[in-house]
Amino acid sequence: MSLTYRSAIPEDAAACIVLRGLTRENAVTAAELADAGITQETWGAGIESGLYPGVVALDGDKLAGYCFGHRDTGEIVVLALLPEYEGQGVGKTVLGMTAADLRKRGFTRLFLGCAADPAVRSYGFYRHLGWRSTGTFNAAGDEVLEFRF
Repeated sequence: MSLTYRSAIPEDAAACIVLRGLTRENAVTAAELADAGITQETWGAGIESGLYPGVVALDGDKLAGYCFGHRDTGEIVVLALLPEYEGQGVGKTVLGMTAADLRKRGFTRLFLGCAADPAVRSYGFYRHLGWRSTGTFNAAGDEVLEFRF
């Protein structure tokens, strides 16, 4: 496996939407994303404007995974991988690169919503990387975790 990593560009939005529906846990279909106002156009515009800085992992021309943050809040809004790339450091890499970008923007604390169920892979993934519970939950019922630099 020879992956390359780069900053996301607006043209990545369509592939990001497709990949989001193919994840092993917490898959979200294009229709569900559209119902939430997330389309190829809105996602691409968010990348273009810099509102959603992100990093993509590519295996040749194939999108393997990605992570996006929010420029104004320091939230990690999404991290998604194709199942065949799990457990190989891809998620850690795209998260780390996105976090580094947000740190350069002046954030000393990042946050995200994560499943509160220890049986869900993301629960252990983030905690292993130093993210800690805030003891609060967001509107979607996810536990809010934070990372401090």
